[in-house]
Amino acid sequence: MVKVVTWNVNSLRSALKKGYEDEIATIQPDVVMLQEVRALPEQLPAHIASPTDWHAAWHPAEKKGYSGVGVMSRHPIEVLGTGMTGAGGEYEADPEGRVLRVRTAGMQLVCTYLPSGTTGGPRQTFKEAWMAEWRAWLQQLLPLNEPVIVAGDLNIAHTANDIHNPTGNKNNSGFLPHERDFFTALLSDGWTDALRALLGDQKGPYTWWSMRGRARELDRGWRIDYMLCNPAAAARLEAIEIRREAGITISDHAPQILTLSDP
Repeated sequence: MVKVVTWNVNSLRSALKKGYEDEIATIQPDVVMLQEVRALPEQLPAHIASPTDWHAAWHPAEKKGYSGVGVMSRHPIEVLGTGMTGAGGEYEADPEGRVLRVRTAGMQLVCTYLPSGTTGGPRQTFKEAWMAEWRAWLQQLLPLNEPVIVAGDLNIAHTANDIHNPTGNKNNSGFLPHERDFFTALLSDGWTDALRALLGDQKGPYTWWSMRGRARELDRGWRIDYMLCNPAAAARLEAIEIRREAGITISDHAPQILTLSDP
């Protein structure tokens, strides 16, 4: 059994002050995939940046205090690339620290923090071009015999069941019709949405809540954090959990925990 966590921590330094380590100790994962780390490794406590009992790989943004992804594992980590290595497109280079691909615990992991388009204009255009290149780049990983998990904050709620208020958000970035169509196409390529495969088509559960109003208290959220599996990983799906409470007290996103059976 292998337990993999994905979590947008909305600043790891902030999360550390709010109980991040206690939450990880409770979950007892084998692998943790983090997004929005928002720190250089040297800005993190030494036992986090270079743990003695874990292995860690970091891909920070060039801009300090912004974006950044990382992977921590109880097993040795082989870094396979940062950004869309080998894609040859405009976004192969990754100065915003959005993609880290590693091999650990007998599988490949693609830790992803997909751009947000909520500020509109140029950033929405950037997001959509980035999405297209990312989807094409991922296709090389689908037929691999080893399990591949693509996980992280993908900044899209796929269906009406993935958002509390679909009607009120139909014109908002993250739930635009063409963004949702993109996600449908991504799954049509062959990726399995682990949560839907295990829990079925139901309203929620959500992974992100606005800090405004009573969204967190009333569970008026969005599901924008995903764990996507290639066929080799999908064959080992066992259980999935979203820990909403940690998405209220530690970050604005909840950790998502996927359990895979032994090969």
